[in-house]
Amino acid sequence: MLLIPAIDLRGGRCVRLLQGRFDTETVYADDPLTVLAQYRELGAQYLHVVDLDGARDGSQANREVVARLLRAQAGLGIQLGGGVRSNTTAAGWLAAGVRRVVVGSVAVTRPEEVLRWIAESDPDRFVLAFDVRLDAGGTPRLTTHGWEAQSETSLWDLAGLCAERGARHILCTDVARDGALSGPNVTLYADAVRRFPSIQWQASGGVSRGADLHALADTGVAAVISGRALLESRIPAKELEPFLRVA
Repeated sequence: MLLIPAIDLRGGRCVRLLQGRFDTETVYADDPLTVLAQYRELGAQYLHVVDLDGARDGSQANREVVARLLRAQAGLGIQLGGGVRSNTTAAGWLAAGVRRVVVGSVAVTRPEEVLRWIAESDPDRFVLAFDVRLDAGGTPRLTTHGWEAQSETSLWDLAGLCAERGARHILCTDVARDGALSGPNVTLYADAVRRFPSIQWQASGGVSRGADLHALADTGVAAVISGRALLESRIPAKELEPFLRVA
């Protein structure tokens, strides 16, 4: 399992939100390049970058910041999401040097269209981001548009379609755990891997300690995204090392 540090951008700064709420912003760095340098020094192979302004309204307000991150990456692969709502935008970022494009809201609202983008390109260059809240019965229901809109579609229904159509990577975030340092939803990810073993699952939300990484690795997920725990240095570097250089 690979650990992928996350940088969330809002107004050009590196921030974190609690459970996707824009009124709970914490600023960690005015210049995200300083955070990129820290993660590169740590030994990360990938960096997960989210344009929160893009996720909310489809704008490209952080384009210049992302361009600076791409120029400074020095071999560190960037996985970028937020506001990717057309194949033209996705192709533009891939051409600019993004290793993988993360497609969120439109993958929920227009899945057939997004699956055509993947079929016409390289499936390894796309990550479908499915953000979920568990309903009263424990079924993961999808959210969109920066987690501000709730869907009745279940994760399992859409993941099944994507697996059938050749999608390779799905990033699943349990919104209730995001930024809360409450521990990951291990049951959710184990279920996802069991149901759809052909998918390379990425888990996100709740990581706060080294034991969480081991628990997620045991589920069979391919990667885990971590933001706040790494930004606040809550996990010793020695405990991170086994998960930073996975082939």
